[in-house]
Amino acid sequence: MKHVHSGKVRDLYETGDGLLLMVASDRISAFDHVLEPGIPDKGAILTQLSLWWFERLADLVPSHIAGPGPDARSMLCRPLRMVPVECVARGYLAGSGLADYRRDRTVSGVRLPQGLEDGSRLPEPIFTPSTKAPVGQHDEPISFERVVDEVGAETAGELRRITLAVYTRGAEIARERGIILADTKIELGWDSNGVLTLGDEVLTPDSSRFWPADGWRPGRAQPSFDKQYVRDWLTSPESGWDKSSGNPPPRLPDKVVEQTRQRYLEAYERITGTSFNG
Repeated sequence: MKHVHSGKVRDLYETGDGLLLMVASDRISAFDHVLEPGIPDKGAILTQLSLWWFERLADLVPSHIAGPGPDARSMLCRPLRMVPVECVARGYLAGSGLADYRRDRTVSGVRLPQGLEDGSRLPEPIFTPSTKAPVGQHDEPISFERVVDEVGAETAGELRRITLAVYTRGAEIARERGIILADTKIELGWDSNGVLTLGDEVLTPDSSRFWPADGWRPGRAQPSFDKQYVRDWLTSPESGWDKSSGNPPPRLPDKVVEQTRQRYLEAYERITGTSFNG
């Protein structure tokens, strides 16, 4: 197979029959850095969870999936011409959305009511797109109007509709399992027939914020089933790292690696209702 591309987490290969093999590694990234070491089983968990979700979203939007790969961390995909926009939906205020809200009460140009705090539920889910930055650079929030300028009004409207539909379905299913889907990022592209299609991964702990519903308390950082645990350690005094220094992050301690693996594993097993077998 011919190697086509490597991102922060995934490697892409041409199979020779018009399909792509997407392989999810155990690499983990935060603050635009790929960290060391990787998280054991992470690639397989992301792949298997994505495949589970693609099936449950099929009536909303087609996916690029052509079949499972030769192992648990890979899947065969149809090639897409990717949309040059990161499609993000938020139902709760956290992360970069919280930082933007604190600055001027808007997120990607969407004005929000006063009085919201860390972890607040929004009046309704919102579409908060961002730029699609190269590896090592940071995605920047953009307004819906900017998306219209990038892809046209009709496509921009479809991106918003699909993103919010995926978030709403994901949030409903997660809620049944005692999990809050705070926000999620999806990748969309055009297939060979010009149909907008869901690509990459979907509704995983790498692309979403998952919170235990029974632990949700607005006004503070929420416990989570995603890589927020890694971000929190990196910004803690224990890590000794200043993310504004320009220096690479420190190596993750064994306890952080194991705790992160447990969070990914719990997200998979609680959402799917099945044991992870790797």
